[in-house]
Amino acid sequence: MTLPRLYPILDTESLVRRRCDVVQAAEAMLAGGARILQFRHKGDYTREVFDRLRTIAALCHGAGAAFVVNDRADLAGLVDAGVHLGQDDLPPSDARRILGPQRLIGLSTHNSEQLSAARTEPINYIAFGPVFATRSKTNADRPVGLDSLSLATFTDAGGLPVVAVGGITRENARQALAAGAASLAVIQDLLPEPCTPEGLRARMEEWQRLVTN
Repeated sequence: MTLPRLYPILDTESLVRRRCDVVQAAEAMLAGGARILQFRHKGDYTREVFDRLRTIAALCHGAGAAFVVNDRADLAGLVDAGVHLGQDDLPPSDARRILGPQRLIGLSTHNSEQLSAARTEPINYIAFGPVFATRSKTNADRPVGLDSLSLATFTDAGGLPVVAVGGITRENARQALAAGAASLAVIQDLLPEPCTPEGLRARMEEWQRLVTN
């Protein structure tokens, strides 16, 4: 499959810290050219959170953009979305049983052993990292670096597209692409200061120019 070169992640915790509404952020990113969005929520799924998830799913479907839910295959199934899984989440084979053959499934990996294991799973892409130090996760794995990313993309991933994750910024994006990444997952560097809808759209447009030129 072909992934968009930019993989924006709507991290609800980061958006709350910036006082930025997640639905407005999704609208602004889609208006700025996003072709895929991931909804990342590490807290409890209250009715309000699920309503926001469902609203963003509808926005993505209306814009012709792919939509992915972090961790939760059950909720992804309810909103006609794909799912992105971590090493401690539901196994990809079980997620595939829930979502069927057409939905997008991604899997996070952090070392060569996990990469090799991922090649046998019923997934569409592999996320690998953190490539650089990241501020979006507590107790994050040690950065793997560009050399490991290059090895992952050319040998260990077995032909699956690799999404570079962890500390990706406008300053190092081209390095990650040059190392062979098919796509770049970004959280923090998508959020301007102040985090307004206008600023989010402008930042997304800036990123689109960066990854397409």
